[in-house]
Amino acid sequence: MYQPKMKLTKEQLDILNGAEGETKAKVMETLVRYGDLFDATELIKVTHSEGHLVTSFGLSLLKPVYRVMDELIKAGLKAEGGFTMDPRPVDFENVKCNPLEKLLFSTVLYGKQSFYEEQLKKLGLKEEDAFSCACYFKQMKNVPKKGDILSWAESSAVNYANSVIGARCNRNSGMIDIFGSILGYVPKFGLLTDEGRKAKWKVIINTTKKPIPQILGSAIGIKVMEDVPYVVGLDKWIGTDLNDEAVDYLKDFGAATASNGAVGLYHIENLTPEAKELGESLLVKDYKEYVIDDAELERVYKSYPVMWLKPDKPGNLVFIGCPHLSMNQLNEWTDAIISGLKETGKKKVTCQTVLCTAPPVREEFAKTDKYKALLKTGARLTSICPLMYTSNPLTKKKRIMTPSNKLRTYTMAKYFKDEELLNYIVGKEV
Repeated sequence: MYQPKMKLTKEQLDILNGAEGETKAKVMETLVRYGDLFDATELIKVTHSEGHLVTSFGLSLLKPVYRVMDELIKAGLKAEGGFTMDPRPVDFENVKCNPLEKLLFSTVLYGKQSFYEEQLKKLGLKEEDAFSCACYFKQMKNVPKKGDILSWAESSAVNYANSVIGARCNRNSGMIDIFGSILGYVPKFGLLTDEGRKAKWKVIINTTKKPIPQILGSAIGIKVMEDVPYVVGLDKWIGTDLNDEAVDYLKDFGAATASNGAVGLYHIENLTPEAKELGESLLVKDYKEYVIDDAELERVYKSYPVMWLKPDKPGNLVFIGCPHLSMNQLNEWTDAIISGLKETGKKKVTCQTVLCTAPPVREEFAKTDKYKALLKTGARLTSICPLMYTSNPLTKKKRIMTPSNKLRTYTMAKYFKDEELLNYIVGKEV
């Protein structure tokens, strides 16, 4: 029998010792062992009952996951508060594939998708279309409050919840997320503690114009890695209120810090909740400094490699929305594409262009005239994860363009600034 290092309540010890069944004891032991590895002091209650799971794809090779899920279901366990999921991997209607690609997606890669989703429903999946990396959108109905304790996984969602909302969650892995949601407890360490939320870096923004969030986040992530940065000077460019424009900026900025490094939390002076409340007291005594000016951002931007198999050829597929686009961003990109085509005198986009958003946002947008106008341009709207789409080795031949630093980091996609990408989409000479 495992002897925990952390302090457990009598109820937690009873579960560990099998009082509520063998399967629940295994779940408890897994969480306790996980916490002990990081010197957690105790298990604390999850106060935001809705979970978020990162493993959303029915990959045929994930047989151990399906066995664990079956055991949980057989034992009658589930996440009582329900959970949302990361995006589905494919959408054949809106992200076109040739017959061979489709066959590989449907059999070798994601042949267990329907089976897996049936398992998820039995374990607490909130709704049929509760699949988005941006589970914190109001349309997804999974929005925690400041100070809430979460059992989530997905680097960009955890990063956003910790930083923009002020909730508390560690960068968990798949399976740890559902185990915490089932038990209603998570190990207390790291970003769940006051000390763990302090910043080891003071990042000073000294640019002459508003930094591009994807490049700024990339620069910070590469520099601080898993540490917490305290950013000063950014409020000059994005303001001191968490309005739609600011949170969209922080969503993309944060995703870049989380993927180009391993940042689970950042503080923006005069803007994010804890920075507004506590100011520079969030900095540890021996913090390091990183000054970012125009030249530093340009250096980082120019360091991105081109991974295309034929780098001298033009791009032939665009993915916009990693993480998923908000309603505000979706409207902005649609307006920009339509206006750009009018300016160039063209009726259709120059190559396959796919915008990605959460299913309920997509449903809401589809009721508008703007949606019909977007489709007329030849662009398409989906709710998949473009990263999962690129898991198909046949897609490596595609020359994917994206304004997402996260997608660039994890795939062979080439990063473009928004304006550069828009010019390409609408056929404007650059």
